Amino acid sequence: MAINTTATPLIDAPRGLAGVVVTETEIGDVRGREGFYHYRQYSAVELARTRGFEDVWHLLVHGTLPDAERRAAFNAETAALRRLPEEVRSALPAIAAASRVPGPLSGLRTALSLLGSARGLRPVYDIDADRRRADTLAVCAAVPTLLTALYRLGQGLHPVEPRDDLPYAANYLYMLTGEEPEPRRARAVEQYLISTIDHGFNASTFTARVIASTGADVAACLVGAVGALSGPLHGGAPSRALDTLDAIGTPDRIDPWIRERVLAGDRIMGFGHAVYRTEDPRSRMLREIAQSFGGPRVDFAVEVERRVEAILAELKPGRELHTNVEFHAGVVMELCGLPREMFTPTFAAARVVGWSANILEQAADSKIIRPVARYVGPTPPVAVPAAL
Repeated sequence: MAINTTATPLIDAPRGLAGVVVTETEIGDVRGREGFYHYRQYSAVELARTRGFEDVWHLLVHGTLPDAERRAAFNAETAALRRLPEEVRSALPAIAAASRVPGPLSGLRTALSLLGSARGLRPVYDIDADRRRADTLAVCAAVPTLLTALYRLGQGLHPVEPRDDLPYAANYLYMLTGEEPEPRRARAVEQYLISTIDHGFNASTFTARVIASTGADVAACLVGAVGALSGPLHGGAPSRALDTLDAIGTPDRIDPWIRERVLAGDRIMGFGHAVYRTEDPRSRMLREIAQSFGGPRVDFAVEVERRVEAILAELKPGRELHTNVEFHAGVVMELCGLPREMFTPTFAAARVVGWSANILEQAADSKIIRPVARYVGPTPPVAVPAAL
């Protein structure tokens, strides 16, 4: 007798779940047709222009922007969590050696698992809201320490211990280079980090929430999110956008290079977005930051952006294709001295806060995320042939 495939009602969803509402959230939203996104009730770009990273972290985790007293307390609390347990520190050289080719983001997956075990993180299903919040703070604060240590070890250098007196972004750059960064560069990186903390139900955020819905611990949720972010269609584009600038090389090659790629149907990294149908507001802000530094590299990037958009409008009329966050992010991070292999890890150092806020929100809902797939293989049941 054939299996009845209609016993459970099925609801068809578009490929990639595009436009499908799967839950409600108070964390933020992306309004792609307007070119606007927000964290809770505040414009994310305005927050990046006017606030520090820790303030926005406090907003996502606690729901409010801190006053001066709460800011000082939160900054001190999170800074004290930057140092790693000895079990993790001693294992980092082996992790860095094993992930030398794929890089620090690959090593972060292993290091996060170890950190969760070393800190004794328990399933979010088994702990209260305060303990969950404390767990997210501990892991988020340690991520920059892990990433910079893995990078330096991979370069044959000793890790640099975190400093409690530096803000999140400045401390990240300090641990990466061993030198206290210029305030201007630290602020530029901080604005980039703030602008990428959260961005709707992207692939990595949704992954974190799916895992959180099972009741797993915070580290397990974040490991899954990092895995999703590592895909080149998600978090891997900032360095690839710079590769595009390098491939073009000189202004006289811009038009022929672009036309050849567009006519061949190739994707131009740093252009187009799954949600925005206008200019990505993050790209606009980061272009302004890059132009505040100035220089031939910035001028070239702006000209490439202008010509790519013009040629795309000519060859693909009716399609709104603009730069996304990755294009100018790569330029800004290069100007601030970050090596290309740390571009996507730097993205992760910001997004870990958004993931954590989503984990906390999902953990408050006891319903596991469990969709179905429509089976389209050979009709069962078929008799199993005898073994020969």
